Amino acid sequence: MKNNVEKWITEEDFLLESGEKLEDLIVAYQTFGTLNPQKDNVVWICHALSGDTNPTQWWEGIVGPGLVIDTKRYFVVCANNLASPYGSTHPLSFKRNKERYFRSFPLVTTRDTARAFDLLRISLGISKIKHLVGTSYGGQIALEWNILNSNVFESSILIATNAQHSPHGIAFNESQRLAIESDGSFYRKSLLGGKTGLVAARSIALLSYRTAALYNQTQQENFNGELSKFKASSYQQYQGVKFALRFDAFSYHAITKSMDAHNVGRNRGGLHRALGVIQNPCLVIGVNSDGLFPKEEQEFLAEQIPNAQLGIIDSPYGHDGFLIEKEQIIEYLDDYINNNFNRNKITKFKKVAV
Repeated sequence: MKNNVEKWITEEDFLLESGEKLEDLIVAYQTFGTLNPQKDNVVWICHALSGDTNPTQWWEGIVGPGLVIDTKRYFVVCANNLASPYGSTHPLSFKRNKERYFRSFPLVTTRDTARAFDLLRISLGISKIKHLVGTSYGGQIALEWNILNSNVFESSILIATNAQHSPHGIAFNESQRLAIESDGSFYRKSLLGGKTGLVAARSIALLSYRTAALYNQTQQENFNGELSKFKASSYQQYQGVKFALRFDAFSYHAITKSMDAHNVGRNRGGLHRALGVIQNPCLVIGVNSDGLFPKEEQEFLAEQIPNAQLGIIDSPYGHDGFLIEKEQIIEYLDDYINNNFNRNKITKFKKVAV
């Protein structure tokens, strides 16, 4: 399935949470399926940090005709996150003076991106979203959007995400930015700036996406006498180069800062009060081996969101389990979206008095 990327463009300044602004806001998006006459069959998917507008590719087997998110039944929308290089306004975008932002790109928070998505929703004439789905960083955006305008959504599915980014997660992101900043080319106004640093940054990120047990299993040596050519080393190098070929260092630097700033309780009286605003039914899904977004963070969401249920994926893959464990994801989504409930799989949380 191939749909063309469309772009919604404003000619007005977009004021950011920081007080800075973006000029001529662009939000890239793709749609799949047909919006019905009642306009009540919308599924909106918020993608992860390095994802794009085509979930039929990065979530292959889950989104598409006849699949659990069935594009014959639903009108699926996926918009590109602000600061991402896949079509929305990002550090390599041009300002009105015909110069690119590069390192001057302002801090864009998950709250800012949620506001931009809501404006796109209005421009598309969508008043209700049947299911809002957010994965990882996209789940952070989905949470912010829920608090911004909860009555738009009939239900939400929040996968491997959290209400506030943890110090551990911030430390990983800072380490990645240090790698990018150590590359002298990052300080030049070049489209290829920071690429070597980005290779190192992605290598660091992989350590937070996968588990030690998985590395020890898949990258184990056979000890034939090699002294330095290790499988794990080659794997890190390969994955770093592969990523740097499709992403840019300026966007990656900006998005990791956005993730660090994620805190739905900011200026809302704290996390408990902010999450209490969400009134639509929510399914929260975690991965039992996730070290970047530990399942305790999803348990917290399920406890604090008034009408939430919790599902846990059993996986050795760590955070990447939300992309890899497709059979379990499909089972949960089928339970929740298509009402084929297996109530032994999904836990209704007893709410904690605050």
